[in-house]
Amino acid sequence: MKRILFFSAAVLIGLTQSSKAQTQTGSAQAHAKATVVVPISISNINDLNFGNIAVSASAGGTVVLDPTNNTRTASNGVSLPANQGTVQAASFEVTGAPLFTYTITLPNPISVYNGSNSMQVSNFVCSPSNGSLDNSGKQTLKIGATLTASANQADGSYQSSGQGFTVTVQYN
Repeated sequence: MKRILFFSAAVLIGLTQSSKAQTQTGSAQAHAKATVVVPISISNINDLNFGNIAVSASAGGTVVLDPTNNTRTASNGVSLPANQGTVQAASFEVTGAPLFTYTITLPNPISVYNGSNSMQVSNFVCSPSNGSLDNSGKQTLKIGATLTASANQADGSYQSSGQGFTVTVQYN
């Protein structure tokens, strides 16, 4: 009988201690924080200009404008006259939070017009290809592309309609 009472008392003490351990709780606090950075923006400095080109009456071709050095390469029925005119890659200034990176979205093909005549501008390329703002929160982008002319393309000055083409930047 003493053994049963001793055992029962031990079980009761254990249960009491166990229920006390289970009812103990802890807590901690945390703060919520956020940092608002300057919005990213882009502004046009120079328009894209392929300069003077000559197109054969029998064959069309392309002019590729390299944005890294403003050089042109002609193919097929397109040639580049010695009087090159104004040749320049489009340039844009991107501003935002210093040292932030961002993505660059280049436009889909567009057309340039001279009355009812047109040529296509496509395969836009950017130099540099990766967006990374410097210590002052700036970076200059240069945009080149490919101009496609048809055989016997009408002479004259061609320009994109409306707002031209759009380059979009967004923080990573």
